[in-house]
Amino acid sequence: MTASMPHVMNTYGRLPIALSHGQGCRVWDTNGKQYLDGLGGIAVNTLGHAHPKLVPALQDQVAKLIHCSNYYENPLQERLAAKLCELSGLSAAFFCSTGLEANEGALKIARKFGHDKGIARPEVIVFEKAFHGRSIATLSATGNPKVQAGFEPLVEGFVRVPLNDIDTVRQIADSNPNVVAVFLETIQGEGGIHAARWDYLRALRTLCDERDWLLMLDEVQCGIGRTGKWFAHQWAGIVPDVMPLAKGLGSGVPVGAIVVGDKAKNVLGPGNHGTTFGGNPLSMRAGIETLEIMIADGLLDNAAKVGAHLKAALEREFEGLPGVKEVRGAGLMLGIELDRPCGAILTRAMEAGLLLSVTADSVIRLVPPLILTIAEADEIVALLAPLIKTFLAEAPATSP
Repeated sequence: MTASMPHVMNTYGRLPIALSHGQGCRVWDTNGKQYLDGLGGIAVNTLGHAHPKLVPALQDQVAKLIHCSNYYENPLQERLAAKLCELSGLSAAFFCSTGLEANEGALKIARKFGHDKGIARPEVIVFEKAFHGRSIATLSATGNPKVQAGFEPLVEGFVRVPLNDIDTVRQIADSNPNVVAVFLETIQGEGGIHAARWDYLRALRTLCDERDWLLMLDEVQCGIGRTGKWFAHQWAGIVPDVMPLAKGLGSGVPVGAIVVGDKAKNVLGPGNHGTTFGGNPLSMRAGIETLEIMIADGLLDNAAKVGAHLKAALEREFEGLPGVKEVRGAGLMLGIELDRPCGAILTRAMEAGLLLSVTADSVIRLVPPLILTIAEADEIVALLAPLIKTFLAEAPATSP
């Protein structure tokens, strides 16, 4: 498929293939070519493609009820909310359809929390290289000038700081009485797979408790088992006050959630927030089945084991190779940072039969389905390593 799509708005730099179907960690295009899926729909297809337990469950739900208004009680919402609260140690959930909506809702919670405390112009601490979405508010919270360009004026009320620098946050705490929350990705995805250090997260948790702030952790990309725990912040042994989720929660069916603790549970009341599609029966069934299958099939352990194997194999392959700065990440959320822009790797990998992404200009991102096997991880390395080595031999490095 090489023809353009003249009636679709030109908002994506698309590769010249159209996918027709998938099975496990493999997909096929409309010409019959097979690809190993190292992207998982950008950390969405938790269970891969055409999962034998998920498909009949969704077929069953489609035959019963796809959508109903939030005017009515929805037992599937309660089931999924209860499970998310059990897994996270939090208290309640609101369901939406996307990560952007979850993050937007989190920002509304922060502002309402501040107003309820008598702060007329509440402010939220956000981070360099962050990505929280493309609505006006979430792109204002995002730390990427390229995403923001052309959409000014940005929403006010954000104080931006570098990641993993607790002293700067403490200085703001001492000088800015309007701050009500800290909002960060536990592991930055679009920003290039940069993780908040576990000791840093613990320090933020302590500071938020001392100052009566909300700790809001965006787990849209790094949550739902991707790092080998249900939520990436659990490696630090902390619990946030607000946790936006999406991507992998529905294994491809659009579903987002804001999961909150007691401190934030009652900030929003009837009329403060809402959604048309969020929490519909089909998406709730997808979320319930995804979590149950993950538990039954041991996918957290698989993500940790296969991810560690894949990371170690990549590190061995590129050890001492000029041009490769770092292999980083956790579980099946990995980035290979080069010392030069590497967007060309996208097309080269596709031609070799491997799907992945390049983010932050120079970071090759791998976020495959959590069902990935050791053999498939080895296949990713076998396909990708020669491409990177050839690319580095051909492409000039960026000047310091």
